[in-house]
Amino acid sequence: MKPINDTGFFRSFFPLVIAGFLFCSPVQAFTFKIATVSPNSSAWMKGMRVRAAEIATATDGRVKFKFYPGGVMGDDKAILRKMRVGQLHGGAVASSSLTNIMTDVQLYGLPMVFRDFAEVDYVRSRMDAGLAQRLEQKGYVVFGFPEVGFARAMSIKPITSVDHARNSRVWIPDNDPGSAQGIAAFEITPIPLTIVDVLPGLQTDLIDAVAIPPVGALTLQWHTQLKYITDLPLLYIYGIFTVSKKSFSKISYEDQKVVRDILSEHAGVVDGLTRKDNASAYQALLNQGLQATSPSNKEINEWRGLAAGAVQELVRTGTVTKSAYQTLLAHLAEFRASVSPKVDTVVE
Repeated sequence: MKPINDTGFFRSFFPLVIAGFLFCSPVQAFTFKIATVSPNSSAWMKGMRVRAAEIATATDGRVKFKFYPGGVMGDDKAILRKMRVGQLHGGAVASSSLTNIMTDVQLYGLPMVFRDFAEVDYVRSRMDAGLAQRLEQKGYVVFGFPEVGFARAMSIKPITSVDHARNSRVWIPDNDPGSAQGIAAFEITPIPLTIVDVLPGLQTDLIDAVAIPPVGALTLQWHTQLKYITDLPLLYIYGIFTVSKKSFSKISYEDQKVVRDILSEHAGVVDGLTRKDNASAYQALLNQGLQATSPSNKEINEWRGLAAGAVQELVRTGTVTKSAYQTLLAHLAEFRASVSPKVDTVVE
């Protein structure tokens, strides 16, 4: 009879003991710290609080979320920096803030590439998953590209033609090379400012024109300094809701699936709410005295022609990859072949 302390016995039994301890050990709870410049009253924040409660219930309290809305953790650049050092685990940030990680995150925001929301929905339903997968390979788990809306020109003087814009002091976001390159094709000399500097810039006549979705103009109070809104979608604006892959790996595979499933459903719901908010905001802007101006067909064609040239330059310089842009164009061609294209309206 072999003695009980035979080394072969312990070699085979020890892994089972360790596995038993691991199996019986309770799964640690994890709280994701999420920041955004989006205000607490936004459709995204309201929806996220509901989804966070659903996730906490579905995981028996193992996964929770703590939110820092309204820019209390700084701008998008600060949020991403804090994610890298572990002070934050995730955020809802502008798509342009992740261009140094993957240039194609700004693909949907190319100047005038979309004419209406139907085109947006068709393309995104076919491309969102691929973009999210590529970002995850680079360390960012994505739970959607929350829609902000179509940016329209809002100004102190009426803008319908490209010449009007060239004679205006137009704002673009600071440290956004894509916007700078895109607007250069229209031969417009922009004035780059941070978001917080735009309202003072309008008040002091440093700038007299911006491009922003209606709900943004209301939320940021920019409309108080503006007189006109141009009913022409210049570009589609959206964000990215992401957490670091390192932090996401701290929860179990089963809990990861719960989070992905619930937040994926959330993304579509929020986009719908945001569109309703923008439609209401557009009407509110008119009610508060802004005058709507509509470009002529000739002016629209000029805008689109110059926008197409801007996009070609962005592709040539690698701001977005040629392969991704060609894929987007192919989807647009499929959609436009099946329906009659129309210029975007306020309510879709």
